[in-house]
Amino acid sequence: MAGHSKFKNIMHRKGAQDKKRSNLFSKLSREITVAAKMGMPDPDMNPRLRLAVNAAKAQSMPKDNIQRAIDKASANDGDNYEEVRYEGYGPGGSAIIVEALTDNRNRTATNIRTAFSKNGGNLGTEGSVAHGFERLGLIVYPADAGDEEKVLEAALEAGAEDIASTDDGHEIWTAPDDLHAVAEALEKSLGSAETVKLAWKPNLTVDMDEKNAGTLLKLIDALDDDDDVQTVWGNYDISDEVMEKMD
Repeated sequence: MAGHSKFKNIMHRKGAQDKKRSNLFSKLSREITVAAKMGMPDPDMNPRLRLAVNAAKAQSMPKDNIQRAIDKASANDGDNYEEVRYEGYGPGGSAIIVEALTDNRNRTATNIRTAFSKNGGNLGTEGSVAHGFERLGLIVYPADAGDEEKVLEAALEAGAEDIASTDDGHEIWTAPDDLHAVAEALEKSLGSAETVKLAWKPNLTVDMDEKNAGTLLKLIDALDDDDDVQTVWGNYDISDEVMEKMD
């Protein structure tokens, strides 16, 4: 079951960028509010809200901010957001899935289409690239959570489906419906995870050369900078060698 993750380096690079973005807390708050509106405002009774709160805590979001986002849902304040998914093609034959929460579909679609067209990509139709991905639960732990054997054993006991360990850390994959239960079980044995979320895992990855990688990362940055965009997934693989040349 264990194996090398071909896109772990991207997740780490993207994670470092995310922490620097001034709108990160805003995106996390939006997800918390939407999750609280869709179910109970209690994280223990609402799996999606618990995941949103855990994601916020992993990014060191203050407890007051988290509670305000939950209270906003309870008071039925703020805009009504809907979940929208966009699919498209990036540089070098890469496939991109963009998940957004928006109160204006026309605005969001226009912004995302512009980001693709200005950065070597094309926005596709719904279903154009999703067939090349699996919808799974993803739990990420840092390398210091334990060695591969320890994490593998904990993941198997928790009911995970797959694990990929590298020097950077551990990715644990679950069935979508099992994500909350597996994350809860792992928290008892390994502590708090860095990431717990539903993910799009590519069936195959596409290698990026230096030129395409540079354009691709500009596209990802442009998408990430949009307030409505929550998450960007792709099937690209940028090798450590290419990353070093770019840094």
